[in-house]
Amino acid sequence: MIPRLRSLTSRWTAAVPVLGVVLLALTWGRDLPGAVVALVTVVLAGAVLAAVHHAEVIAHRVGEPFGSLVLAVAVTIIEVALIVTLMADGGDKSSTLARDTVFAAVMITCNGIVGLCLLTAALRHRVAVFNPEGTGAALATVATLATLSLVLPTFTTSKPGPEFSTSQLTFAALASLVLYGLFVATQTVRHRDYFLPVTPEGKVLDTDGHAEGPSRRTALISLGLLALALVGVVGLAKGVSPTIESGVESAGLPHAVVGVIIALLVLLPETIAAVRAARRDRVQTSLNLALGSAMASIGLTIPAVAVASVWLSGPLVLGLSSTHMVLLLLTVGVSTLTVVPGRATPLQGGVHLVLFAAYLELAVNP
Repeated sequence: MIPRLRSLTSRWTAAVPVLGVVLLALTWGRDLPGAVVALVTVVLAGAVLAAVHHAEVIAHRVGEPFGSLVLAVAVTIIEVALIVTLMADGGDKSSTLARDTVFAAVMITCNGIVGLCLLTAALRHRVAVFNPEGTGAALATVATLATLSLVLPTFTTSKPGPEFSTSQLTFAALASLVLYGLFVATQTVRHRDYFLPVTPEGKVLDTDGHAEGPSRRTALISLGLLALALVGVVGLAKGVSPTIESGVESAGLPHAVVGVIIALLVLLPETIAAVRAARRDRVQTSLNLALGSAMASIGLTIPAVAVASVWLSGPLVLGLSSTHMVLLLLTVGVSTLTVVPGRATPLQGGVHLVLFAAYLELAVNP
């Protein structure tokens, strides 16, 4: 029975990414009727689940923290391509798209995913345990990148409005790449043990040790299918975005809500993978996924839009509003208090989820 279920799982997780890319090619750039939108939504959900499956196969093969890094970077690269595409097609209304998407990613990962994982692990295992050295380094990098890229443009005076001048944008882009590259080197080479799961006694778990890892061939196939699944997720999300936009407008909601919804769809693979890791008491893996995704979102998006601004017309607004700066400051402060002990109870998870709910409420009712 179990081999049959495994065979069925391998079939649909291989078929859905291919189906998603085919459907994306058939629907790209077209106005979709309601029935097609429903089909796209179903395939989109299947592609998300397939992406999580293949990411876990790769993670099992290469081990942590490389596994979580693969998923975070893969999702973010395709997300950046989506942002640049939408900015090229959106005209003046897309001037805040990069800012809104990056900030949404930070709030979703640092409060939504982190809170959900801490709450899941703490309720299931009484206390959620992780490595404060690695998590603290990741949080410090996220806070620095967010402040340099999203807060400072509001206070600079070289250019009117919450925008960077050309030299300032160049500096922010280079600083983002340097910090992200330095963090990846720290995570994967010099201090890899800081980013590995730990036991309640603080012992580092270098391997899961509960099952034999997949073969190299299986991992390479999963890597290719993961790329297809993520292309399908982001591309199909763009395909249904006009329907989302019309629904948001008809409901009288702010246009920024569209970015929040699309960010939620794009980050679904990481969310599911992180919660699964938390259920297995691998909270460090969950935090690697969450904070790594936030870091990659800033560290790759800002350089990409800096390059794209050379040929894109219209302003590039990166500075946050005062309300969002307060939320970011509160998130950094609360996250610091959560990370320092290296242990969390359901209370910490609930605090982060309340912050995430506050962000969603203010996105709907600014």
